[in-house]
Amino acid sequence: MAALLLALVQAVAAPIPLDGTILGEWSLEPAEAVLYSPDTKVPRSAEVALRRAIPAVNPSMKKMQESLEDIFYLLRIPQRKPYGSMENDVKKAIKLATDDKAAILAALPPDQIEKGTELFNKLISGKGGLESVLEAIAAKDADKVSIRLASSLDTLSQLELAQATGLAFLVPTPYQQYPRLTGRATAEFTVEKGDGSSFTVATGGGPQKVGILEVVLDGYSAPLTAGNFADLVLKGAYDGIKLRSTEQAILSDTETLDSVGRALPIEILPSGEFQPLYRTTLNVQDGELPILPLSVYGAVAMAHNPTSEDFSAPSQFFFYLYDRRSSGLGGLSFEEGQFSVFGYVTKGKELLSQLKTGDIIKSAKLVSGLDRFVAPTESG
Repeated sequence: MAALLLALVQAVAAPIPLDGTILGEWSLEPAEAVLYSPDTKVPRSAEVALRRAIPAVNPSMKKMQESLEDIFYLLRIPQRKPYGSMENDVKKAIKLATDDKAAILAALPPDQIEKGTELFNKLISGKGGLESVLEAIAAKDADKVSIRLASSLDTLSQLELAQATGLAFLVPTPYQQYPRLTGRATAEFTVEKGDGSSFTVATGGGPQKVGILEVVLDGYSAPLTAGNFADLVLKGAYDGIKLRSTEQAILSDTETLDSVGRALPIEILPSGEFQPLYRTTLNVQDGELPILPLSVYGAVAMAHNPTSEDFSAPSQFFFYLYDRRSSGLGGLSFEEGQFSVFGYVTKGKELLSQLKTGDIIKSAKLVSGLDRFVAPTESG
């Protein structure tokens, strides 16, 4: 029996398991289904989710972020777009930045001041900065507004990451000997087809025998889960592991491995909370939403432990193939808030739909963030 047993409800009246081997014990009853989203602005992309998950070291930075993200929703308005409101949002962000410049730069650690200052200047007046967004708004060029806005928000994220040098909370005492991630790291997976066929990649160049998936691990929201995963990657635990596909997930076929990883408690940081909850799932119908939502294509989460739904599996993880057509009325997955999500696929997402049962993780490695990784102690 698979450890994940991930059965997602396809319609309120008819829960459907992900594949023929995973049967009813994980299906949700209709009454338990999520019928609406309490927050219509839940992140719908990995980039937005990861940006919102960066700890708020300086309050003005998050206010700027919220003001700028509002423009993306204004851009969705058909026909006559509210360029006046967009202009006000950008000017608000510029005023916040200039008025609070000293505090923003003071929030940087000494070794990040030079980099942070460069990022601040780029945010305001650099290529793709806020002043260039105003120019695009004045020209009423929605495409340029979108491109330059994305660039400004990326710069803002980099500045926030430079400020956030570690966790703002302590992990629970029983788990302090376990590996953990005190910030962001990036893992790179090289995958290949089990039948010898090729992948079609977004960058072109014809069919390719191997594909590359880049996954950003977020220790800010899930330090234990991301740390355990990083530890497994560093130990080569996923090298050569086969994958198994279901309708809405790609699972690592590691549920039968002994003595690999650790059975950690479910770890979820709710929106608006200071630190993660442990051994507790969320009730989205009551307005509880995670900082790292499952309802994003390419979300990466740990499977449930086969012996306890309060714990994650030691090593089995899955890539979630979010599909709005198979979600609740508010666009949320019926499993939202039930798993320890710890990252997202940020590059190579087009490969996920091409992965099938029998395909292989040829290798997995940590390509950045090793300085944020805290190795387990001997007792861990």
